Amino acid sequence: MPANDKYYKASTLGIGKDATAAEIKKAYRTQSLKNHPDKGGSEEKFKEVSEAYEVLSDPDKRAVYDQFGEDGLKGGGPPGGGGGFGAGGFPGAGGGGGGYSFHATDPNDIFNAFFSSMGGGGGGMGHDDPYASFGGGGGGPRMRSSRGGMGGMGGMGGMGGMGGGMPGGFGGEPSAPPPPPGEVVKPLALTLEELYKGGTKRLKITRHLRTGGTEEKILEVAYKAGWKKGTKIKFAGAGNEDEYGQAQTVTFVVEEKPNPRFERDGDDLIVKVNITLSQALLGPDGGGSITKEIDQLDGRRINVTLPPGQIVQPGHETRVTGEGMPVSKAGSVKKKGDMLVKWNVVFPNSITPAQKEALRKVLG
Repeated sequence: MPANDKYYKASTLGIGKDATAAEIKKAYRTQSLKNHPDKGGSEEKFKEVSEAYEVLSDPDKRAVYDQFGEDGLKGGGPPGGGGGFGAGGFPGAGGGGGGYSFHATDPNDIFNAFFSSMGGGGGGMGHDDPYASFGGGGGGPRMRSSRGGMGGMGGMGGMGGMGGGMPGGFGGEPSAPPPPPGEVVKPLALTLEELYKGGTKRLKITRHLRTGGTEEKILEVAYKAGWKKGTKIKFAGAGNEDEYGQAQTVTFVVEEKPNPRFERDGDDLIVKVNITLSQALLGPDGGGSITKEIDQLDGRRINVTLPPGQIVQPGHETRVTGEGMPVSKAGSVKKKGDMLVKWNVVFPNSITPAQKEALRKVLG
């Protein structure tokens, strides 16, 4: 394999020679996390990956490497003893023949600087990201340093003089961003009546300030008709302040209060209606159909009627279409669920001997 393919090949970054800057970054991110010694990887492999990224992410170094390979990059001169490199590191730039004289930066510094530029390990990475398992308290990654011990990102002073040694030329003293302020979770208990109609609640919260004092805030929490248990409403920056002055997010989580008449099943409402054994067998006194009136959650009264002459079995159900909970999902064709009426046949506690005899004759 040609000498100038080493940094690209699958065992290093695993990219093509025409890889874009974004593809190089993505490959380094994957391989550095996979091969980091703190994750059980090989220190030598981690070093190779870092060196490859440092070279390929710098257009000047990459150009030299692509043309003259690793020897030309590190001062061995171009193959065949060509005219050497000038002070700028380009062939034929004039002065001296000593080559580019590239020296790899400490791989831990490259790693720390790379992830610091992404937001201290938080930028765009989910909680299942392998990087999340690095480090300890303080919010920033804690990496091994060639200067000894475990150091946070704030301990990267001295990088200002690295110039071209680091991809992009990092200057100053990068420091770890503060840890995210987190969130405060509070319950939002709502009745079925409130969830049927939707509305707004004004809730007072007390939050702690960075200065040590407290502050009261009124939050207007708007909830939509049909919302279900577990729905979250977030107020960014409304919670307690941390030592950096960042305010937590306040998150309200919907809870449903029990209802004495209705039970909710998704978008449907279930209600139990009692009828006597006599009504179940014979219908209402005077004949006709059994009709029951149900008070809906918005105050309307709904009549539910059984077919005339029907014998009602215990547990018999009648579905009333469109009288359930509103459907809050945007774009849903169905606007409301259904009401499911469960008929509960109430048996008498006792009957007389004469009644028993009469029933035997009727029922056989």
